[in-house]
Order: sequence, then C-alpha cells, then structure tokens
Amino acid sequence: MADETENQGIPAPTGDSDIIETDYEIGQDNITTKIGPFGLDIHNPVFMISGLAVVAFVFYTLALPEQAASVFSWLFSAVTKGFDWFFLGAANIFVIFCLVLIVTPYGSVRLGGTEASPDYSYIGWFAMLFAAGMGIGLLFFGVSEPMSHFSSSLGGTSMEDGARTDWAPLGAAGGDAAAAQRLGMAATIFHWGLHPWAIYAVVALALALFSYNKGLPLTLRSAFYPLLGERVWGWWGHIIDTLAVFATLFGLATSLGFGAEQTASGLTFLFGSGDAAEGTRSFMGITYGNSDESGVANNPLLLVILISAITAVALVSVVRGLDGGVKVLSEINMGLAAILLLFVFFVGGPIFLLTLFFDSIWAYFQNLFALSNPFGREDTNFMQGWTSFYWAWWISWSPFVGMFIARVSRGRTVREFIICVLIIPTTVCILWMTVFGGTALNQVVADGYTGAQDAALELKLFQMLAELPLATITSVIGIVLVIVFFVTSSDSGSLVIDTITAGGKVDAPVSQRVFWCIFEGAVAIVLLIGGGLAALQSAVISTGLPFTLVLLVMCYAIWKGLASEKR
Repeated sequence: MADETENQGIPAPTGDSDIIETDYEIGQDNITTKIGPFGLDIHNPVFMISGLAVVAFVFYTLALPEQAASVFSWLFSAVTKGFDWFFLGAANIFVIFCLVLIVTPYGSVRLGGTEASPDYSYIGWFAMLFAAGMGIGLLFFGVSEPMSHFSSSLGGTSMEDGARTDWAPLGAAGGDAAAAQRLGMAATIFHWGLHPWAIYAVVALALALFSYNKGLPLTLRSAFYPLLGERVWGWWGHIIDTLAVFATLFGLATSLGFGAEQTASGLTFLFGSGDAAEGTRSFMGITYGNSDESGVANNPLLLVILISAITAVALVSVVRGLDGGVKVLSEINMGLAAILLLFVFFVGGPIFLLTLFFDSIWAYFQNLFALSNPFGREDTNFMQGWTSFYWAWWISWSPFVGMFIARVSRGRTVREFIICVLIIPTTVCILWMTVFGGTALNQVVADGYTGAQDAALELKLFQMLAELPLATITSVIGIVLVIVFFVTSSDSGSLVIDTITAGGKVDAPVSQRVFWCIFEGAVAIVLLIGGGLAALQSAVISTGLPFTLVLLVMCYAIWKGLASEKR
C-alpha cells in the first residue's frame, strides 16, 4: 500500500504509522483515456454524477428563471429558518472538538508519520492557507459587515406581531454608538473567528490523517473507513465524495460571485463615467453600479467579462502547479494585503485601532456564548440571515479549504496544526476587520462621514478608502487583491475538485484541472445571470445542510483514527 500511495503522488508515511491494510488501490475504479492530446483519469461514478448534476442545476436556472428564483428564495428561507439551531449547534461542536484535541495526548501525533518533516516553511504555509481560506471574503466584508452590524445595532430593536423585524445582533444597542460599535465588532469576529476555522481544521485534519498516516486516498470518503470499512469504496463513499464536490463547487462559485461584484463595482467607482443616481453610470460602456440609487438593473455583461478574464488567468496558475502557481500568488497576495493593512492602520489612527483591536476581542469573548446559542434567540433575522448562512457557506467551503490545507500541512503535529489553523488565522481576521471596519466606523462616529455606511455592500471598502490619502492607489491595490484572491481560490478549488473526482490521485492530468477551472467560472457566470447572488447563496445552503452531517460524523472518525496512532 505504501508503494501504491507513493506512486500516486501521496508520500508514504515516514517512521511509525498505523497504515490501514486494504485491497483497494488508488484509482482502481478510474476511467483512463485520451481525448485528442488531453489525458483523462477520472473516478467512476463520482465524476459523471457530479458533473451531470451540476449541469442539470445550471440548466434549470437558465431555462426556468422565474420558477428557479422562487425555488431559491423558498430554499434559502426554509433551511436558514428551519435548521438555524442545527448549523449553530454543529459549529459549536467543531470548536470544542478542536480545542479538546489540542490538550489531549492525541495532539502529539505527527501527520505523515513519526519521522515526517514539514514540506513548507511557516511563512509559505500561512500564506497559502490564509489566501485559500478567507481572501475574497475579507475584502468584501471587511468594511461592510462591521458597518452593517453597527448600523442595525445603533438603530435598536423593532417589533411587529410580537416578533423582531430588525437585523441587529442580540439585544442591539439603540442610540448608544459606543455599545453599537462593540457589539458590531463582536458579531463580525464571531463570523470570521474560531468557528469557521474550526470547520476547516476538522476537514483538513481528517484528510491529512487518513491519507498521510493511514495510506488511504486523499478524498473525503477515506475519513470514514473506521466506520464503514471496505464499504467506503462503494456507494457510501461515492455519495460522500459527490456531496463534497457539490459543496466545493457551489461554495466557491458564491465567493467568485462576491469577488466579481466587488471588482466590477470598484472599477466602475474608480474609472467609470456617468451618474449612478440617474442610471447612467458605466464602465467600458457597460452600465453598472446603478441599482441601489436609481433602480436601473446592473448589466451582467461586466461580471461575465471579469469572471472570464480572471478564470483565464487562473488557468495559467493551474498549469504551473501548486508550487509555481498558488504558492507564488499567495505570497504576492499576502505582501499586498500587508501593505494595504499597514497603510490603513497608520492613516486611520493607530492608537484608536489598537485600542479597538483589544476591546473588540474582549467584546467577542463577552458575547461569544450568547452569539453561539442556538436556542431561544430573539434576534432571529441576525441568527438566520447572517449566522446560519455563514456557517453553511464555511461548511460548503470546507472540502475545498480543508483538502488544500491538508495538501500543504504534512509533517506538522496535530497540536501544531490545530493551533496554527485555528488561532493564527483568527487573530489575523480580527486584525483585518478591526483596521478596515474600525476605520470606517471611526469615520462615522468621529467625523460624521457616512459614505461607507450608506454605500452598497460591494462599494463600502472603496468609499472608506476614498476618505484616506492616496485613495486611487489604495483602491487599485484593493481591486488587484480581489482579483488575485479570485485566481488563487479558483486555482486551488480546481485542484481540490480534481483530486476528489480522480479518486484521490494528486497527479492526475493537468487537463482535468483546466476543465474544472473553466467549469467553476461557467457555473458562477450562469448562476449570476440566472438568479444573481440569491441563486448562489441558495446553492450553498442546499449543499451545506447535508454536508454538516458528514462533518459531525467525521469528528468521531478522526478520534478513532488518532486513537490507533497512539497505541
């Protein structure tokens, strides 16, 4: 088994490790063929079921747009309202599970065997896991989410027919700007802190443990071998891997949709012409950026052009591979992000932002139990419309981010792995939200500038930067960051989906990754045209719900797998 594992691009365990003896060989169910110059090595039936089901979903969205929009609206409402307790409860379990692993003897288990050494330095490792995990989202929500929660909290609560109709977290902070600021930052950190990174850590740890220590294929099904045995190579495994493909594809498409909207809005804001209020605002002659002020619909052509162009750039990264593509781009992105972060920090008021950073962390821990409580909440709009969607989105992203983190984490101990994946990115997310969101909040509270507060979600970042020196330069850097995060997400997402649909092979033909890269962009384009972000968000919810069950069972499988390593 070790030889077979090594031949398929997965290093064999180094030193002592409890390898699982199985007759299954990686890729034994694969169909290997060539279509012209392009080679194929695809897992049967995961590749076909996944591809055809996604095509059917997309075709339905285009063929019956009005009916699809109605179904999407119903689905989003039904899942977020009916299963909000389930999403919140499951996310709490993932956090507790990770924290327990840190302090137990299982934390000393080394991924890849007792003598394994890390493949990447800390800097390269942090850059890749951070760029893949949160990139586009931080830029899109870094200003908009703290501002949204601040505004709704400051507005206080409102009631209708005995139920709250406001979107404020917890009990709001009507009329108290300082309390609204603390509550807004606490709610933001809650959505971008320990809980999402615990979700990623669970999936990444499962994949790394059962692939690098147990010698099984690098797919989600391998984590369930302790429970299903050899049946994991049959239809139970096919279902698990197919769900993982759905979750990854739709979770990634949603992020690409957010990124495309922010890029289009930024370009129109900086370099466009015309008047948004009159419905004539455009970029390259394409009307965009008018809907919030004039009611004139945005032309989706600009989004199509952007997604197509950025997907083409991602293809170059795909062909260059992990080290020459994603790793290089991730390090470039981290450098640009650090420059922008430091600039806003020093210009936005370092003393104020440092004070806000520590105060926000304290506010987060003060409100953590109330925000994570799944039962008896009065702030149902916030709980269902924000938190439930976020947890479903993170869970949908978890196969993608988890497998990517697993690919670059061999050689770390479980304790080192969880601390780094859980604590360090959470700290960076808090810092980012504090600097960007805090600067925008200070503009409102101290200066009375409401440009960022009043702007559409995708424009809040640029409206905040507009009040700072070198606004055009920093805004261009922001757009470049969105684009490069877009590329790294598309590239690494293609890598992950290809690995799953190739039966766990990590050295499948490059042409397959090219196919998935193009397919991801096409799905994002079609769903944006057919139903906008509502369609993408509904797709995330629909896959996030069943995959939450998969992750809960995965925690038990990880525990059993680690127990066998410590015998």
